[in-house]
Amino acid sequence: MNNNETHLGKRNMAKLLAGAVAFILCALAFAGCAPTTVDGEPINVVGLVGPTGMGMAKLMGEDYADKYNMTLASSPDDVVSQIVSGAVDIAAVPINLASVLYTKTEGAISMIAVNTLGVLYILENGNSISSVMDLVGKTIASVGQGSTPEYILNYILAANGIADQVNIEYYVEGSELGAMMASGAATIAMLPEPNVTSVLKQNANVRIALDITAEWTAAAGLEPVQGCLIIRNEFLAENKARVTEFLKDYSGSVDYVNSNPAEAALLMEEHGIVPKAAIAEAAIPNANIVCVTGDNMQELADAMLVALYEANPKSVGGALPDGAKFYYKGEG
Repeated sequence: MNNNETHLGKRNMAKLLAGAVAFILCALAFAGCAPTTVDGEPINVVGLVGPTGMGMAKLMGEDYADKYNMTLASSPDDVVSQIVSGAVDIAAVPINLASVLYTKTEGAISMIAVNTLGVLYILENGNSISSVMDLVGKTIASVGQGSTPEYILNYILAANGIADQVNIEYYVEGSELGAMMASGAATIAMLPEPNVTSVLKQNANVRIALDITAEWTAAAGLEPVQGCLIIRNEFLAENKARVTEFLKDYSGSVDYVNSNPAEAALLMEEHGIVPKAAIAEAAIPNANIVCVTGDNMQELADAMLVALYEANPKSVGGALPDGAKFYYKGEG
């Protein structure tokens, strides 16, 4: 199979996944009430493998087993199916997907926290790139088609006037693209942490050419937000005290991860958030793991969603969420 056939296959797979998500969302509209976690049972929480799930490391331990049923998903599509079916109550998702779900489910979910800021970097096996303009005429291999990485990269290229002068090839798995970059099969790639750290440890000839967080901030005038926590409103309505407690515990887990990277990295390896503790430990300082709630959450998320909407309305579901309903800031 040649490269064109490979990429066509990946694009077809992406279309199939998108179709499956659309089917689930349509089913939700006609399915009536979804199952709800019974009061007193552990809250069902799903995170994503990688940076969006790194802040959950401490909550996955035995100390919290009676309070939270923590699971991990490998892709946002898996999270979507679990949220809309009611299999989980709280989920970590890319910020644009939170907006898409809010619109598609007619306001059945809310955002409760921003949990991941910018984690993207452009790597190069060489020394030809020192600015965004150096990308002209080049091909970037990237992850995140249909999600925040695609829209962030497109925004930066457009802001610099070179959107039609850069070729982008998308891959489904960060681990696959990371392996290609480490082996030399790819020359330029945009990857998130901890894939970035993994590549750098495997190939000394690869370097960070561009910090996408810095480039986005320069172009948009705001810090990027890539991940957030969402909740099913049906669950929220009956469990506000438990949600408040979860956010307190989650914030404590984030603080633990950022303050104790060596210990947190062991937890990440143990629970499958990051394959190797050494990679996780090195990646934590650049992973921008946070727990931002309340008005600060809305300010950060609103700015990001507006920028994405202006760049491509479809990226956020065609419309911006109603801020008064979309953000849950706690009682009072």
